Amino acid sequence: MRISVTPLPPSGLSARAVRAGCRKGSFTGPTSGQAYGMVQANLMILPAAYADDFYRFCELNPKPCPLIEVLQPGEVEPRAAPGADIRSDLPQYRLYRDGKLESEPGDIRGEWRGDLVTFLIGCSFSFEEALLAAGVPLRHLELKRNVPMYRTNIACQSAGRFSGPLVVSMRPLPQSLVEKATEITARCAKVHGAPVHVGSPESIGIASLQHPDYGDAVPLEAGEVPVFWACGVTPQAVVAASAIPFCITHAPGKMFVTDLKNEDFAE
Repeated sequence: MRISVTPLPPSGLSARAVRAGCRKGSFTGPTSGQAYGMVQANLMILPAAYADDFYRFCELNPKPCPLIEVLQPGEVEPRAAPGADIRSDLPQYRLYRDGKLESEPGDIRGEWRGDLVTFLIGCSFSFEEALLAAGVPLRHLELKRNVPMYRTNIACQSAGRFSGPLVVSMRPLPQSLVEKATEITARCAKVHGAPVHVGSPESIGIASLQHPDYGDAVPLEAGEVPVFWACGVTPQAVVAASAIPFCITHAPGKMFVTDLKNEDFAE
């Protein structure tokens, strides 16, 4: 089944333009709402010594970590975006050492080395256009904010050195549209699929919706319920919990935009 999508809005950039802007340093914002029709990806870059364990972690946790592509050690040009450079074509990166966030550079070419393995992981931004096309409102886009993301008390399946909590993204929806949103996103298993929880944030360990662990808070209005999807920021929480010696990720909400089409990822 293919999901019909809206055309590229006048204010949105193409995938190639987003990547070019990142490389030049002229595009530094969240990628939600950009490059309509194209798959966006979370990023995890690890030394080869940890790659097999992380691959297994993704296999065991397909909701937060649906793999799109794994590059060979030292490789910087993804098949998902010919001509791109994984070291420069994201708006912002995060550099972790021993599980601690060290810096958030706009370019990682100075950190690159030949043993680094890149994982591209599906992102929920890819199903947002299908929600919009079906009349499901998205508050973070309306307010021009990053989507709010939260660490939960739900443990991921461990693999080798990698263990830690599930991270979720939240979108407030009218109660009447929750079923529709669930049906639409369930067709998008390669970009997180259906929600993992609806309502009651406290039951999954979220103390306050107004204090997200990543991204920006958005208001919950009368008649709305919080809807939570598994999030590709999960590996960052796992890296922190597991004290991995070195890794590079995307900054939350600032994704790698591929040349793959969302409609080809719908089931």
